[in-house]
Amino acid sequence: MFAHNKRLQYTVRVSETNPGLANLMLEQFGGPQGELAAACRYFTQALAEDDPGRKDMLFDIATEELSHLEVIGNIVVMLNKGAKGRLAEGVDEEGELYRAITGAGNDSHLTQVLYGAGAPLVNSAGVPWTAAYIDTIGEPTADLRSNIAAEARAKIVYERLINLTDDPGVKEALGFLMTREIAHQKSFEKALYAIQPNFPPGKMQGRPEFTSVYFDMSQGGPEVRGSWNDGPKWDTVSDREQQFAVDGGDGSATVALDNEEEALLSQMAARTMSDPEADPLTGAELGEALSDAVTADDQADGGSVLR
Repeated sequence: MFAHNKRLQYTVRVSETNPGLANLMLEQFGGPQGELAAACRYFTQALAEDDPGRKDMLFDIATEELSHLEVIGNIVVMLNKGAKGRLAEGVDEEGELYRAITGAGNDSHLTQVLYGAGAPLVNSAGVPWTAAYIDTIGEPTADLRSNIAAEARAKIVYERLINLTDDPGVKEALGFLMTREIAHQKSFEKALYAIQPNFPPGKMQGRPEFTSVYFDMSQGGPEVRGSWNDGPKWDTVSDREQQFAVDGGDGSATVALDNEEEALLSQMAARTMSDPEADPLTGAELGEALSDAVTADDQADGGSVLR
């Protein structure tokens, strides 16, 4: 059950309207790293979670993300206020109004004209929000890792947005939202490490003969070694001959067919077989011959003729 409080989690103070900046802010409203995607991700995970501690945490953070959606949405609307009035009332000349909502090369005309300077669920490029942004798999050790990465990506987007504005109130609110991404990362990491064992994700262990093998597949330039691909915990394979058919087979694909399947496939193969002795004349060759003839005519005429 949800109950809405009209007081924002963080006060929004916008010094001046800026429709272009509003459009960029939509990345955290309706974008893949935005607050709605985060809220839906954690809410759906909480519904399916069987651990009471993680369930409570996920509901708490999902609900907070909705409050962040409200904060960023208010920033978008406040930044759009000036253009909203001018566009709705038509107080400017056509050209001046267009320049105002497309100033500095921004695409804010999209949100101004289509959405009336509101806060639509689209990203900064106008792409509609989609549930495809929710990458939950239903395994806590995998989902928590995904959540940590999602919070990290959102933090980076907030950093970039902060660097795009000199408005102190907007920077302050964005700084709060960015900081909360850090706090959520910490919660998710604590919850992940509280599961023992938590790696590899899921129940099944990997086949030991391949779990600690590093295949050096990219060669021909500088080779940089580190703990991620070298040392006593890794068996690094650089020999090309040892990088295929690692199961000891011949590296081919086979399937067992019954008699009917084999007969039908043989029939199809015979019907579609290419004749290696054939040399048919193609349309490309006909076009090439015509082009050569035209070139020869032009040379004979002593110049180039437009045909």
